[in-house]
Amino acid sequence: MEEATHDELAGIVDLFDALSRGELQQALVELAYRRGADVREAVVDEAIAEAVREYYLVELDADAVDGSVAADEALIVGPAAFPMLPAEGEDLPHILDVPDRSVDRAAAAARVAERLRAETDTAVEAGDEARADTLIDATYDAEAWGSVDLTATRDRLLSLVD
Repeated sequence: MEEATHDELAGIVDLFDALSRGELQQALVELAYRRGADVREAVVDEAIAEAVREYYLVELDADAVDGSVAADEALIVGPAAFPMLPAEGEDLPHILDVPDRSVDRAAAAARVAERLRAETDTAVEAGDEARADTLIDATYDAEAWGSVDLTATRDRLLSLVD
């Protein structure tokens, strides 16, 4: 199966407001099957992990999602994403048995801010300018996406790359 883009992964999640990692994996398997393609679990796992790492998807505790999630964590659309459905993605609500869900947006914004602050600590301590550049962009995205102020976090990152 040709690898889904981060925005396509976000588009699948956006259809349902939140998905467990297993549900997203199943959605990708279903899409591959409909296209007559093969999908490797390792490729899917890495694509999801990278989308989370780059803030296209956000992991939340399942209790921040209204509606049952058969996992401890749920994936939601993240601040860096411009969700778009992959080909035949519109059929997924008819294929997957996922209940209606809604996300606590305040909890999601707080989770992203907490993660950005922790990753900033790591990047600054390591002197990792490349990661700092990515995180700077993520702070702007997160502020536009949720009600968080990441000015101090961004200033720490900017001091590393300036």
